[in-house]
This record gives sequence, structure tokens and C-alpha cells, in this order.
Amino acid sequence: MSPASGIIISFAYILGLLSTASTWGGYWVLGLGIGLGLIMPRFWRTGPQLRLWLVAGIVGLLASVYFQARLPRPAPNDISNFVPTSEGSRQEQLFVVQGEVESEPRLTRGGRSQFWLAARQLSEVQGTSEAPADISKVVRGRLYVTVPLLQTTGLHPGEAISVTGVLYKPKPATNPGAFDFKAYLAREGGFAGFSGRQISWVDEKKQQWGWWGVRQRIIRSQVNWLGSPEGPLLSSIVLGGKAVDLPYDIRDQFIQVGLAHALAASGFQVSLILGVLLALTKRFSARVQFIVGTVALIIFVGLTGVQPSVMRAAVMGFGVLVALIMQRKTKPIGLLLVAASLLLLLNPLWIWDLGFQLSFLATLGLLVTVPALMKRLDWLPPAIASLVAVPVAAALWTLPLQLYVFGLVATYSIAVNIISTPLIALISLGGVISALLGVFWSWGGSSAAWLLYHPTHWLIGLVQFFCWLPGSSVAIGKISVMQAIAIYGLMVLVWWSRWLSKRWWLALIAAIALVVLPIWETQATLFRATVLATDGQPVLVIQDQGKVALVNSGDADTANFTVLPFLQQQGVNQIDWAVAIDLEPKLRSGWLKLLKRLPVKSFYDVSGNETVDQASSVIGGAVKGGQGVYQALPVGTNTPLGSTMIKLLNAVPPIIKLQIRDQVWLVLPELTPEEQKQVAISEGLPRRPQVLWWSGGKLTLDLLKAMEPGVAIASSSTVDPEALLNLQKANIKLYWTGRDGAIQWTPGDEFEPTLEVTDNNTSFF
Repeated sequence: MSPASGIIISFAYILGLLSTASTWGGYWVLGLGIGLGLIMPRFWRTGPQLRLWLVAGIVGLLASVYFQARLPRPAPNDISNFVPTSEGSRQEQLFVVQGEVESEPRLTRGGRSQFWLAARQLSEVQGTSEAPADISKVVRGRLYVTVPLLQTTGLHPGEAISVTGVLYKPKPATNPGAFDFKAYLAREGGFAGFSGRQISWVDEKKQQWGWWGVRQRIIRSQVNWLGSPEGPLLSSIVLGGKAVDLPYDIRDQFIQVGLAHALAASGFQVSLILGVLLALTKRFSARVQFIVGTVALIIFVGLTGVQPSVMRAAVMGFGVLVALIMQRKTKPIGLLLVAASLLLLLNPLWIWDLGFQLSFLATLGLLVTVPALMKRLDWLPPAIASLVAVPVAAALWTLPLQLYVFGLVATYSIAVNIISTPLIALISLGGVISALLGVFWSWGGSSAAWLLYHPTHWLIGLVQFFCWLPGSSVAIGKISVMQAIAIYGLMVLVWWSRWLSKRWWLALIAAIALVVLPIWETQATLFRATVLATDGQPVLVIQDQGKVALVNSGDADTANFTVLPFLQQQGVNQIDWAVAIDLEPKLRSGWLKLLKRLPVKSFYDVSGNETVDQASSVIGGAVKGGQGVYQALPVGTNTPLGSTMIKLLNAVPPIIKLQIRDQVWLVLPELTPEEQKQVAISEGLPRRPQVLWWSGGKLTLDLLKAMEPGVAIASSSTVDPEALLNLQKANIKLYWTGRDGAIQWTPGDEFEPTLEVTDNNTSFF
């Protein structure tokens, strides 16, 4: 097989795996192979003939079938099949699960510890007793476990434990574009989660050896004298962020400025390790260099863990060593495709791993774009030219994927990468030396790490400086998969065609147009109201032809993990109108999170003047600090939010009327039955509103009969049983975010829930 044939077959296999995003994607790849076989020989007479293109199409089809065959599926006795239904019972059922720990505990954003458990036995806890029932069930399957942080002290992979807690089914993405927890667990081979309360060891703890022990010894030696966050950052750069509990604020700042790759062990560390080792062993034979390099790669993979990006770099590094001992030159692009194909044969599910995708694209960018950039930067010294060319090439090839996944652009990414590259190289090299010393001599490892304090501290300061600059990240909005494919097609054409490579600016203009024009057209015409899926914290986003109104922020976690991601993926960089209608301080705390990231032009507060309470004063100061206007929402007056009108009907408790196009929304807070009785007979409230929006608490039948809403929307994970019954009696259609996910409405359409509603009749045994 010629090199060109191997490249085509490898590419067809990868394309076949990517085609699994579509139901009939494999057949499309087969059709593409047949079409290219009929067309290409006419224009490329010296190239592959019909037979090879046909084989490539068949390989793509088989790849899609292979992917489906390798998808994890729960076995009949999988522990996920025994998650009890929550219908009809508000009391949590406790279980005791026995199994073997599969991963090191990691710190979650919620301050709990998480690990994977291979479940072996499940027992139900009876009544209020912590003792398990006599009846137990033999189970199998991976279980995603979270427990209080102190419970995992001294816990290591391979230990047999029992955990007491609550078994649950993971939820899919409840908001448009949000993190799909259910899909994430499925990719990892897990179909249930476990919120643990207590851990006990089944057998007496024994001394066990594993890569985790070496890894922990390295981390302890580096953190010992460096402290935090410099110590964990050094370990993250050497071992990868997935192996170290780096503080989330530092991790988020690196991601925000475009330095996430510095925390992901991959090609940079592999090339650095092999480069140093080959330089040190150049006096020895190629056989010795091969053995030393291979052992180093095995140790590196063992310490960092089997991650897709690490394995890609290790396989390519091994290919270089093989070429060295065979005294043959390597073709980097062919080596990259072979490495990707081998890894995807081993685990085809890695095709949808974001780390693998970014690593592959960044490496491809370095191989095909850096040489062209170096030619155009020949007026600079080679060392400086490479400092510029490498981050530019990597950024160009990963940007379309980042826009497809996140919809964000790190404005200063290239500048940060150019400035930080010498620091990262120094920290990486010194960190590897410190790690080697730390394995055998803890004091020596700590001493070497201490010498890296200033470079590590400077790197953190550099990242924080660029984070604080205005516009450090800009929300463009998520692009479609077809836009991403078209942009990558243009990039390949620029590399492939000499004519277009000389006129690269035409491709650049076309790529910018492919991103900007569809987003501009959508934002200029879109009107949509979205009730976000939150738990008892009503949040509404109104997108009005490029302008945005936000009603409520929720608490700090809701703002950070629900509201902000949704706004960023919609390409929102400014809130035009914000309205705070919650009086509870906790439910107003999210505004401070939002105001740190997005400016607000006009802020309306139902609590009155900002001098009334401390929370309003802080919010008012933050709004004015961003050049916005803070004001009280007047009672009884229509206030425009673009084409939407808002009216505060009652100040305490706050009752709101929203006129959203041709719909009237009545927004109710938590009301006692007596307050609901007063609302029902009040003459100042709208009758027969199209929407009644509340937080899922009690609703009396008298109130519903008096209001006669067309639709009721509950922002809650559960709805009061009496309210459910009364809504059924009044024949009012109900949406609630805990069941339906986010609820969206556009003029002329029905309300559209994010989730499909399915029944769950699973019992315990």
C-alpha cells in the first residue's frame, strides 16, 4: 500500500467515526467514496483509482458500525436498573453499595470528593437505620460516586469499600447547549450516580502499589515547599490537569485566556522529554536511545493516566523512536493519521473526546501551517519567529472547534501564548527534573520545585493580568457543524492548493463571513423567551433582535453554571435590561457573578432604592461600575424592556406582569393560601393570562379559577402535589423545568420543552 493510499484509508476511518453524529452518516461516507471514485480519476490521473475510493467508503461505513458496537450499554444486572422511581415519594431511599475503587478521588466544584466505583453488591437501608436489609442484590456496572471530602482521606484505587447514600439516574442537558451529564457518564461506561454520605472499608486496608502512589509522591514533594496554587500548578503542567486537584479559579483563568493546553499533558511534554533524553544519549547507539525513550514514554503515560491526548502524543513519540532505530525519516502528517487511527481502533469513542480533538487539530496545525508562517516571518530571528508561528497555527486550527463547542473566543490567546511559552518551557523542564528527584528523594524534589517558584508565580500573574483586561473573552455564539466543516474545508484547501495558499486572505475573509453573517442574521431577527431550568429560582432570558433582557439571576451557582453558559453560547456580551424580582438575598447573589463577566445597561430592582439594604447597595455599585444605570422598578407603571413591557403590580410580595409580544405572563412569588385568596379577588391583576409562572409551590384552586391561565410554568425540580392536582382540575397545561428542562417560546409557535418526557416505572428488585 502506498503512503497516499494509507492516508486515504486512515482519513476514511476517522471520517466514518465522525459520521456517527448523524443517523445515516456511515452511508453518506460510503456514497462519498463512490462519488470520489467516479470523479477524482478524471482530474487526478496519477492518483488513486476507483477501487481505492470504494474501499475507503466501505471502511468509513464499517467504522460507523464499529462505533455503535463499542458503545457502552447497561447489562441486565447493571446497578442503574435498580434506581427507584421518585414518583409518589418525596423521601430519599438509602442504599449501601459495595465495590472496588477504580480511580483516585478528585475534588468537585461543589467541594465534594468524586471517584469511580466498580459496583458488586447493592443493599437497601430499611427505615431510618443505617444497617442494610437482609436482602441484597449482586450488581455490576461503573458508579459515579461523590462523598464528603474527608471521607476519601487515604482512599486509593483497588480498595474494596462500601458506601451509604442515595442512588440516582443522571440527567441529560436541561438547558440548550448545557453540559450533558447523562451522556458524559455513558461515554465513561456509567449509567447511574451515587450521592454518598459515608464510606467504610470492607477489608482491612493494605499497602498497595500503583502509579497513583508515585504520582502522589511527586505532587506532595512539589507542593511541600511551593505551597498553593504554585505547587498544584507545577504538578498540573508536568502530569496534566486531570491528575492534579488544581484550584478551579486558577483552572478557569487559564481556560479564559486560552492556555488550557498548558494544563493538559500531551505533545509538548512528550517532545520535551524525548528531546532531552535523545540529546543526553546521542553518544549511545540507536538501540539504547530507543529503549530509553520507550521506557520514558511508558512512565509518562503511567503517571499522567491513559488520556486520549496523552496517548496520541505517546504513539507519535514512539513512531519517531521506531524511525530512529530503522534509520528512516518520518512523515509527520502520515504519522499523525496513523497514531489517530490506531488509538481510535483501540477506543473509537475517543473520537468525541474534546481533548483528543483539540490535540489532533493543534498538532495538525503545527505540521501544515507553521512552515508557511515561518517563511512569512523570515525577517525575524528563527527563535522569535517560532514563538509567534506555533501559537498562531495552533489557534487557527482549534478555533472553529472551540466556536462549535463553546461559542467563545479568547481575545488575547495568541499574545498570552507567545509571552508564556518560555515560562512554560522552563517550568516543564524543571518540573520533570523535580518529579524525577521527588520519586526517589522527596527533599531533593521539593528543593528543585522551590527553584521554580518565581517562574510559576509569574505565569499565574500573567494569566490573571490578561483575565482582568476588558474583553478577555468574547462570546461569538456557537456555530453549526456545517459551518465548522466548511471552515476546515477552506483551511485544507489553503494548505493543498498553491494558488489559494498565495491568496490565503480570500479564505480568511470567507471563513470570517461563514461565522459572522449567519450569527448576525440570527441575532438581528430572533425573538425568543427562555425559562431556564433552575431549582426554585425563576430565571427568564428574552432575546429581542440583538438585545437581551434577563429577569432574575438565581443564586451564585445558578448564575455561574446555568445563566452565564447559556448567554455565552448565544453570543451575548452585554445585558441590555436586567430585572431583579426576588427579595431573598441568596437568590440575588448571582447578580454579582454576572456583573463581573457581563455589563448591564439598565438594572431594575423591585426592592427599591439601592440604599435600602446591603445586597442592593452592592449590586447597584457593580452596575454603576460597569457604566450602567441602577433604578427601582416603579409600582403600577409599564416599563419597556425593548418590545417587552414589565409592570410591578404589587411590591410586597412582588407580583409581576410581563407583556411579551401578544402574551401576558403573570409572575407569582411563593404565596401563602391566605395571600393567594387576596390575589384571587384583587381587581388590579390581569385575568386569563396566557402564562402563569411561579416557583413550583402551592397553588390554590380558587386562585387558578380566578386567573384562568392558559399555561402554567414551574421553575422547580418538583411541583407541590396539591398544586398538580388543582392544575389538573382546572384543565391547565403544565410545564415544569425539573421534568421538561428549559421552556422556550417564539412568536407563532407553541412552548417547546428541552427534554422529552418519559415514564420511569423502575422498581428496586
